[in-house]
Amino acid sequence: EHVTSPDHLPFTLRDYLELVDWSGRALRPDKRGAIAATQPPILQRLGLNAEAYVETLRCQRFGRAIGTPQALQQLARHLRQTYIRGIGLARWLFAPLAPT
Repeated sequence: EHVTSPDHLPFTLRDYLELVDWSGRALRPDKRGAIAATQPPILQRLGLNAEAYVETLRCQRFGRAIGTPQALQQLARHLRQTYIRGIGLARWLFAPLAPT
């Protein structure tokens, strides 16, 4: 996000994801569940390099969606398309999440 954008958050994506992860671990009586303390941090669970992710967003090389290659392929089928922009980038960006 550009600092000049009116929607700019005053912290990095990494900090934001860590805040979301921390919030998800909070135990409260009015909350259905929480992220277990034994779960690895969010960036590690996602297998995603936050800096690489931000760079891909900055370059806007994805088309109408961003996600794993499988999710993009499913979207393309749903839209009755044979191709969806960003599939190659998704294969690179989400490589740690790909099944082995």
